[in-house]
Amino acid sequence: MAFRENQPRSSRLDPYKPYLERRFAEGCTSVTRLHSELVAENAPVTYGMARAYMATLRGAPPEAPPRPPTVRQVTGWLTRHPTTLTEEDRASLKDVLARCPGLDEAAGHVRVFGEILTDRRGATLPTWIAGVDASQLPGLTGFALHLLRDLDAVTAGLTLDWSSGSIEGAVNRIKKIKRQLYGRAGFELLRKMILLQ
Repeated sequence: MAFRENQPRSSRLDPYKPYLERRFAEGCTSVTRLHSELVAENAPVTYGMARAYMATLRGAPPEAPPRPPTVRQVTGWLTRHPTTLTEEDRASLKDVLARCPGLDEAAGHVRVFGEILTDRRGATLPTWIAGVDASQLPGLTGFALHLLRDLDAVTAGLTLDWSSGSIEGAVNRIKKIKRQLYGRAGFELLRKMILLQ
């Protein structure tokens, strides 16, 4: 039994392929336009045939542009300590800040606030609040002005070495246990559960 060699099948588009290649090289890549040009020449080709051949001329589709970073990614880059960012993160953040001057200004304020938190410089908080208020950045200005409501307590929290965090944690733990028992936990049961653990 003899097998036939697989030869490419002829197509009604074959005589017009050189024309399509020439037009493609000239920069015309619109399948609709090229198909209408062929139809005007009474070529017996369908739109699908022209589209399929143009797809082969285009080759692999060009690489899609990189996706823009998400809000969560940018927020993470702004709020993390700069030394913890990778080189790629630093480059991406620099690109984002270059495109958005308002965000660049906000990033500066966030960085300074981070330094106030980590270095416990609560005395400089009023100056920071005034700078943020002058910039009129939405969101950040509201946060800064809300700090003014209880400025003494916030300043103390950012200055003094002691805090009530451990007490707050214990209170939250007791409330959680009480919730888990659906309100049936009286003082004696809570006392036993907390002291015996």
